[in-house]
Amino acid sequence: MKRKSIYTCSALLLVCLALASCFQQEQETERIALEYGNLLDIRYTPDGKSRCNGWFTDAGAWYGFTPPKADNWVNGFCGPFHLDMNKRKWISQSMVQVCFEEEDRSAVYRPDTVIYYPGELYLKATSGKGSIEQRLIFIDSSTALLSVKSDRASHFRFFGEALAKEAACTVDKNTCLLTDATGEGIAVSFSPETGLLIDKNGYETLSVRKGEAEVVISFYTDQASQRQALQKASFVLSNPAKYKKNTAERWQGYLTAALREDMPAEFDRVAVKAVMTLIANWKAARGDLYHDGVVPSHGVGYFMGFWGWDSWKHAVALARFAPLLAKDQVRTMFDYQTPEGMIIDCIYSEAIENNERNSKPPLAAWAVDAIYRETGDVQFVKEIYPKLLAYYRWWYQYRDHNQNGICEFGACDGTLEAAAWESGMDNAIRFDDSKMVENSPGAWSLDQESVDLNSFLALEHRLLSKLAIVAGEDFNEPNRTADVHNYFYADDPGFFFDKRLDGTFVMEEGTEACIPLWAELATEEQAASCVQIFTNPIKFATYIPFPTIAADNPKFMPAGYWRGPIWLDQVYFGISGMRKYGYQEEADRFTEQVFTRLKGLTGSGPIHENYDTHDGNTLKAPHFSWSSAHLLMLYWEYGGC
Repeated sequence: MKRKSIYTCSALLLVCLALASCFQQEQETERIALEYGNLLDIRYTPDGKSRCNGWFTDAGAWYGFTPPKADNWVNGFCGPFHLDMNKRKWISQSMVQVCFEEEDRSAVYRPDTVIYYPGELYLKATSGKGSIEQRLIFIDSSTALLSVKSDRASHFRFFGEALAKEAACTVDKNTCLLTDATGEGIAVSFSPETGLLIDKNGYETLSVRKGEAEVVISFYTDQASQRQALQKASFVLSNPAKYKKNTAERWQGYLTAALREDMPAEFDRVAVKAVMTLIANWKAARGDLYHDGVVPSHGVGYFMGFWGWDSWKHAVALARFAPLLAKDQVRTMFDYQTPEGMIIDCIYSEAIENNERNSKPPLAAWAVDAIYRETGDVQFVKEIYPKLLAYYRWWYQYRDHNQNGICEFGACDGTLEAAAWESGMDNAIRFDDSKMVENSPGAWSLDQESVDLNSFLALEHRLLSKLAIVAGEDFNEPNRTADVHNYFYADDPGFFFDKRLDGTFVMEEGTEACIPLWAELATEEQAASCVQIFTNPIKFATYIPFPTIAADNPKFMPAGYWRGPIWLDQVYFGISGMRKYGYQEEADRFTEQVFTRLKGLTGSGPIHENYDTHDGNTLKAPHFSWSSAHLLMLYWEYGGC
């Protein structure tokens, strides 16, 4: 009897273990991220100190990595690369390279597999001794975890060195520290029993266990954050499975919230790529940036700050799948609100780089309303509402030259350049003949009133009245924009235009005319007339719809920044505006053209800042956040949803 019971228990244990193994495999296969490998090709092996190619970065980190290129292979993930604007450089070609104990650093590995999943890099390579697999994830903004394994029972040899010869490596127990003259640096931590050999600017060590190892790469800015980083590394190394699970669940949450169940597979790929782009551009509070936020593009140095209307657009998209980040994206811009109520153009980790000469189009209440609709967070609305109201009032006090309740874009320094920047459309054709007029000391306007600005303000007024109720505040602001749809509408040709201060129209057909529809200000008749022009193939229904200026304009330039190219925020405003007036079929057709015709979008190319109208070729910055945000909005609204 006793032997029989032992056999029975053993059998049950084996069954339980088998079921547990199956469950673990099932959990792995159910990870949405694993269905979307290599949506972005960021392979690059650095051959110098700086290069801009796109990086794997996550969780707010200011550092990034790349998988090595097959024709210039190193057996480790390349980097880290410092992403901040004034520090951009490769710290190492690969700070954690690996081979088997029996091999030396010159061992040749052949790449088998390289995959960039949402939230994870994976590679597998083989030498004459066997194969090694490596996985890299970010735990948080200052911690990355590298997992290494092989089916061969051998210790691993790890090694790495800094590119800068003046960099000095030091040892703290099981950790190699690489600190620069400012006190900022990286740490590479191994299991506690590991011994490290250090030379001038590199290290070498053997793994304690055979066939598997965990390595933590930490980032710090000073001595205090170094201590915190090393403590966190110790926690991660003591229970790496917990942190891997947390990261997998974080990404599962993003993708579950972002994806629809009724969309074509290629549209889903675009949506996942957009989420990956926004999260890669997430940067944690650092230096003079007091909250987390999303930069326009980690791929371009001057975009490594937080920008005005970019932030509002990012927040609307993030509200659906990363609401905590969406809230901080709003907070970080209000951190620099002036006493007068102005939101400045852009802010950086070094405040000396901030641009205070101009603001950006007002969409802050739109962002806060989107966050409230997704989260129901009344306290957040109460926190931000007074700041929103101050910003709204600022426009009428400092950007209404003739005090007629209709505002103009302008600048604090009286320059046309800054005023054009305030519009967000830096070199738009509609401003070619504009001049500056002084309102008061430190407050200037263009001599033209803009239809998009005043339509945005009309929407902000409507949303502020709603948010005031949520916040328990009175709202007594006069509705100065009640007649905006008539004020800016020209019966001939039946379209919306900017107006000069003398009352004449600026007769340049541009995407600013989409905003009265998107803000639901236009009459049905006005919308119908505009849609006729929007769907005209020689004007706005081009190969990619909604160029920033009508394609038959003599000044149209398909690669001219705001003088013709496709900007996806404008595309969204146009398509969404048409949808709001019942033009669902046309809106869906335009959306399909965007998703299927933009170069690289459904393949492995990055999402760009703007595109060529006539062929969909990429133009400016890659890995662009507001393009990604508006692609998600188009995805969510497709089919009339």
